[in-house]
Amino acid sequence: MKLILMGPPGAGKGTQAEKLIDLYQIPHISTGDMFRKAQKEGTALGLQAKSYMDQGQLVPDEVTIGIVRERLSEDDCKNGFLLDGFPRTVQQADALDGILTDLGMSLDAVVDIQVNKDFLVERLTGRRVCKACGATYHVSFNAPKVENVCDKCGGELYQRNDDKIETVSNRLDVYAAQTAPLIEYYQSKGMIKSIDGSKSVEEVLADIQAALGSK
Repeated sequence: MKLILMGPPGAGKGTQAEKLIDLYQIPHISTGDMFRKAQKEGTALGLQAKSYMDQGQLVPDEVTIGIVRERLSEDDCKNGFLLDGFPRTVQQADALDGILTDLGMSLDAVVDIQVNKDFLVERLTGRRVCKACGATYHVSFNAPKVENVCDKCGGELYQRNDDKIETVSNRLDVYAAQTAPLIEYYQSKGMIKSIDGSKSVEEVLADIQAALGSK
């Protein structure tokens, strides 16, 4: 099974990725993991990527695409893979098509986990973290027994800046704007499998399996 997994922040993409790689026995390939692996192995492209990252710069497409090519050429990808975080642009998607053609592979599907923005805002802004022990709670889904007090250590709970509504809303808007052309690109190829991510973890997984069929 050769898949791309997409979804906005808070859609549960990470949880579903873990379940899908276990279900289909395929490697989970994220951009960050690829960069770290290439750097650890000291490949020329890995060292190039490190030089950009060390300077706080974005890794250029040609380096990223080269690292993707190296990773997909490895033996553990012969029976499939789950790409997460790549491609991010139509240009990268075009490059991925070329890589897969060269390797004699083709994508089976692009799984797009969709969740209503208001639901995501509630999910992401409701998180609270203990200042003392780092335990996490959620005001709606996993509330502490006493408001703003940690069940484990009695520490004070707070909302991280990343979880405040202005930040969350902006992250979701940026994601939607950046991925819209990519979703359109794969829709034109008939590859998008749209999944309702507002359901339970088990229901979302079952819907993904049903959408993928017997591939």
